[in-house]
Amino acid sequence: MPSKVPRPCRATMCPGKTVERHGYCEKHAHLATGWTQRRQGKGGRGGRPWRRKRDRALRRDNYLCQPCMRADRIQPASEVDHIVGMAFGGEDDDDNLEAICTSCHKAKTARESQVGRQ
Repeated sequence: MPSKVPRPCRATMCPGKTVERHGYCEKHAHLATGWTQRRQGKGGRGGRPWRRKRDRALRRDNYLCQPCMRADRIQPASEVDHIVGMAFGGEDDDDNLEAICTSCHKAKTARESQVGRQ
């Protein structure tokens, strides 16, 4: 069986050639595992530490939507939201989290995304 044809390295401006499946020369082979390393340890939603914070916030707010409560409505909360969003400098502290219902969460996220686009 003929050997593979060497191809250019995927690293920017690298003159090296490779026959490796990941596409990087020996010098840049460490770049091939970067994407998978970043995903490890995350359960897709922040893992156990986030679940614990989420549960604490829901219990503290009695599983009631806080924006609805401020509007004199009673609605069960199924989600937790950052009061000051992480994109706007908010922290992951318990006092920056509030229980929120799905409809309020969607509306708040839409408002915040409009502000972010301006």
